[in-house]
Amino acid sequence: MLRLDGRVAIVTGCGSSAPGWGNGKAIATLLARQGATVYGVDLDLAAAQATQAIVVGEDNRMHVAACDVTDSAQVDALVADCVARFGRLDILINNVGRSEPGTPESMDAQVWREQLDLNLTSAFLTSKAALPVMARQGAGAIVNISSIAGMRWVGKDQVAYATAKAGLVQFTKVTAVAYAAKGVRLNCVVPGLMFTPLVERLAQKYNQGDYEGMVAKRHAQVPMGRMGDAWDVAHAALFLSSDEARYITGAELVVDGGITAFTGVPG
Repeated sequence: MLRLDGRVAIVTGCGSSAPGWGNGKAIATLLARQGATVYGVDLDLAAAQATQAIVVGEDNRMHVAACDVTDSAQVDALVADCVARFGRLDILINNVGRSEPGTPESMDAQVWREQLDLNLTSAFLTSKAALPVMARQGAGAIVNISSIAGMRWVGKDQVAYATAKAGLVQFTKVTAVAYAAKGVRLNCVVPGLMFTPLVERLAQKYNQGDYEGMVAKRHAQVPMGRMGDAWDVAHAALFLSSDEARYITGAELVVDGGITAFTGVPG
């Protein structure tokens, strides 16, 4: 089950900014383990190459390149190179994202625009380039990594990030309907609080640098009593990319330990 033999997958944000497993790194590694040829991209080429070393070290296939997925010319070149190298494109995982603090009053307008570009426009640009290829093939799967921050308040001011992630869900739904008859499926993974290297950066931005306090707070917010990790996100992305999800499109797979089902009132 969940095999991807013969498939070619682009994974954006495939590197990790620190030791450990970020979402993109885990997704790229897992898709390769399941038989896909992975074309991984990251703004930081060295981070992408670190993921590639793991994949190739396991005797799986991965090519990497640097790409700014907010730049339409770079994205077009990325997709064209993938098809030229491997002859097709079956899976696109839109994984890039970053949260910056602020309310509408406190956030600089330029930060707002940059957040929308990174967290939402990037998926539009990659999808715009990939969809014609997938439609010609008569099949394809796009998985967008959103966030429960786009569904509810999660304890910190991040208005642009939350807005972009909410928009990503709706972008996924309307595009899924538009391309359903062409054999292309689009779905969202919606992670909750994940214990990845990103938590240390979030502690600097949102918790005065108190990493241990940030970790404890995030564990306590989850009804299951702990954060998830990058592999929880990766397995959800794998499922939605696979033939086992062949009748699923325009859907959200929430991976959050129960947060969005929780009222906040102890039982």
